[in-house]
Amino acid sequence: MQNASASSPVSLIGEEYEVTVGPVAHGGHCIARTEGGRVLFVRHTLPGERIVAKVTEGDEDSRFLRADAVKIVEASKDRVEAPCPFSGPGRCGGCDWQHVKPGTQRRFKGDVIAEQLQRLAGLTPEEAGWDGTVAPAPGDKLPAGEVPAWRTRVQYAVDAEGRAGLRRHRSHTVEPVDHCMIAAPGVSELGVEKRTWPQMAGVEAIAATGSGDRQVVLTPAPGGRLPLVELDKPVSVLRVDERDGSVHRVHGRAFVRERADGRTYRVGAGGFWQVHPQAADVLVKAVMQGLMPRKGETALDLYCGVGLFAGAIAERVGDQGAVLGIESSKRAVEDARHNLRDLDRVRIEQGKVDQVLPRTRITSTDLIVLDPPRAGAGKQTVRHLASLGPRRIAYVACDPAALARDLAYFAEAGYRPRTLRAFDLFPMTHHVECVAILEPVKKDA
Repeated sequence: MQNASASSPVSLIGEEYEVTVGPVAHGGHCIARTEGGRVLFVRHTLPGERIVAKVTEGDEDSRFLRADAVKIVEASKDRVEAPCPFSGPGRCGGCDWQHVKPGTQRRFKGDVIAEQLQRLAGLTPEEAGWDGTVAPAPGDKLPAGEVPAWRTRVQYAVDAEGRAGLRRHRSHTVEPVDHCMIAAPGVSELGVEKRTWPQMAGVEAIAATGSGDRQVVLTPAPGGRLPLVELDKPVSVLRVDERDGSVHRVHGRAFVRERADGRTYRVGAGGFWQVHPQAADVLVKAVMQGLMPRKGETALDLYCGVGLFAGAIAERVGDQGAVLGIESSKRAVEDARHNLRDLDRVRIEQGKVDQVLPRTRITSTDLIVLDPPRAGAGKQTVRHLASLGPRRIAYVACDPAALARDLAYFAEAGYRPRTLRAFDLFPMTHHVECVAILEPVKKDA
C-alpha cells in the first residue's frame, strides 16, 4: 500500500528568480543559475544580462527548470526591441531571437556549433576545418530591427474560433497572428491569416521559389469538413487524411515546382524542400565545392528527397559516371525519378538507408552525400559508409548535435572533417545548417 504521506513534487511554475544570465545553449535559450544553484534554461534573454526569470516548466525534483525572462534589469548591448508584435514571453514560439541583433544571432549559432563539436566530437573549430563563422544567406544581411521574410512554407495552427496562428513555445496553445514577419512574400500574399478556418486543425501555406506555384494543405479537425478555399492569389488545395496522414489533391496541382542549380524539381504533397528561398542553391554550391566531382565517378546520395544533390552530382560526373539515391518517402522517390528522368546515370531506390544500402551490395564508391533527418545518420550507417572507401563525403546537417555525434563515429571509422561551413538559413530562430566535407585520415607511411 502506498504511503499516504507521499506526495507529488512541488511545482515551481510561476516562481520568479533574479539571475545573471550565462552562455547561450542549443535550443534557443541561455543558461542561468539561481542563488541556490538551480539550473534555468531561459528564453528571451542574452548572455550577461541581469533579468527576472519566471519558471514555465519544472518542479522541485527537476534537473533543470525552463523559464522566460519577464523583466530585463540590465540589458545587453546586443538587445533590440523585438520587431514582431507576437514575440515575447508566453507568445508565439516560432522565433527564438527576435530580440537579438542579426550579427549576434549568427555569433550565438557559432557558439553552439563550437560547443557541440567540442563536447560530442572532441573537435576544436580548427580541427573541424571551420573558421568559426556562420554566413548569412544572400540578401539576408539586414540592419538590426529588420527581419528577413524567408520562410516559404508556414504551418499555421488553427484555434477553436477558426483563427490561424502559430503555437506557443512547447505548447499546443495557438497564438493567433495577423502577419508572420518571417513568412516569405509569396506566403503572406495568400492572406491565410486574414481568414477564418472553421473545422480545421491546421493550414500549411507553401510558396515555391522557382515558380509562381502556391499551395495550401488543409488538416481538418476530427470530423471537420473542408471549407471553400478562396484566397488572395490562385492556389492549389490539398487535404490531409486524418486517418493515416496521407495527403490528397482537392484541386490544382498536387506539387509545386522549385528550382536549384539550373534544374527544375517537382516537390509533391508533403515532400521535403529547403524552406529558405536561397537554401537549395547555397547548399548545392557548398557540397559541390567540397566534393569536387570528377568525370566518370560514382556517388551515393542518401536521404535524397526529390533528388537535389543527386541531380547536381550527375550533371558533373557525366555520362560515364553513376549516382544512386536512396530515400524512404515513396512520394519523394516518385518525384526524384521524375525530376532526374533525363539522366540515365541516376538510379533512385526507395526505403530506409540502413536497410536498402546493404541490399545494393555496393562495395565501393567515390563520393557520398548524406542529408539525414534531425536525429542524424547513426553509428551503424556511418561505419557502413566509411567501409565503402569514398575519397570524400559531404554531410549536410540541420542539427549541430547530431552532426557532432556522427563526426565522432566517422573519426572512429577513419574519416575526419576537411572543411566545415555553417549557414544561417533560419534567421530569428536557433536553427542552423552545416556542411561538413570529410576525407580519409592519411595513414603514416
